[in-house]
Amino acid sequence: MTSHVVLPEYPAERDAGCPFAPAAAIREMTRDHPIGKVRIWDGSTPWFITRHADQRALLNDPRLSIDETRAGYPHMTRARAASAPHHPKLITNTDPPEHTRLRRSVNTPFLVKKVEGLRPRIQEVLDGLVDDLLAGPRPADLVQTVGLPVPTLVITEILGAPYADHQLFQDTSHILISHDTTPEQAAAAGQRIGAYLGDLLDAKIADPGDDVVSAMGARVVAGEMTRPEAINMANAILIAGHETSASMISLGTLALLRNPDQLGLLRENSHDAKFVANAVEEILRYLTIVHTGVRRIAVEDIDLHGVTVRAGDGIVFDLSGANWDENAFPEPDRLDLTRPARLHHAFGYGVHQCLGQSLARVELQVAYSTLYRRIPTLALAVPFEDVPFAMEGVAYGLKSLPVTW
Repeated sequence: MTSHVVLPEYPAERDAGCPFAPAAAIREMTRDHPIGKVRIWDGSTPWFITRHADQRALLNDPRLSIDETRAGYPHMTRARAASAPHHPKLITNTDPPEHTRLRRSVNTPFLVKKVEGLRPRIQEVLDGLVDDLLAGPRPADLVQTVGLPVPTLVITEILGAPYADHQLFQDTSHILISHDTTPEQAAAAGQRIGAYLGDLLDAKIADPGDDVVSAMGARVVAGEMTRPEAINMANAILIAGHETSASMISLGTLALLRNPDQLGLLRENSHDAKFVANAVEEILRYLTIVHTGVRRIAVEDIDLHGVTVRAGDGIVFDLSGANWDENAFPEPDRLDLTRPARLHHAFGYGVHQCLGQSLARVELQVAYSTLYRRIPTLALAVPFEDVPFAMEGVAYGLKSLPVTW
């Protein structure tokens, strides 16, 4: 077995002719090499694991840590590496039991029952945006008219932030997740959004409401959470709560337009909640928009497929590799909305699975069951080859999606 398969770089560049698929090198490794290495932005070569079963076993393994201050941790970006020593403890950089405590402090609004209660409001938001879209000019950009507004409206309501400030949220989050961002740019964006959220936290402490920032404000007052923890947690929720869902609405639409048989199937079954829910899982699997991997560092030696991962070694888990693993999902390159795909890793796996996954699911269920039913003639307004993809972030997406009807 070849245990060291070196990719030129990671994230690996996708084939422009098939931008939804993982890079060819990732698919080859998933098929032929259960563990290998990649080279990331700083020249380091962390271990690289793509198979579905291996990820399931290791992402719950206490011998791996998400503590980004450990020497050898494989940071996603140069900006993240520079800022990591200065981050307070968050759900994104702590292991249990500290992670458990912090997650419990913000978990309630994202529980399935709570999120289901938001469904009517999400439907109202989506219907209003579709009304505006249909009344506006053609062609239109689906990213700006629907993709970004839906999750941003919803996450700002959950946090208790005014939607009127959405441009600040979108601008700063884009800077903070981009691989092209310098440490100086990231620091400036972090200070800008941090100051804003600090003022919002103070306002909520003085006049609390029924929202996440108010709840965190109460914990700050009670001494259960520090002010920096609350501000940084709010920022993490804000970024995670709109960036990926916005990408999924537009990317999912593009993928369905490229697979008209599946689009027709979804349109025909748009009132079947179970069918729509399963379709969302398959689209999440197929697209796997987080394309920079899940990062960990070994704190003990781990043997895997005859190879020893030493304590102090960095590890990257490529989620798209797992979601296109033929052993877990036969014919993975085929978008099949009837496939049972709930075991995908689009939200990661283990204790650090995405906090907002229930919210993302409901947003996508509402979007996919509404858009194509209300606009049955929805079509691309440009050739597929001219649709501009955005690959520079932690999650890939579209810069725009020109559509007509």
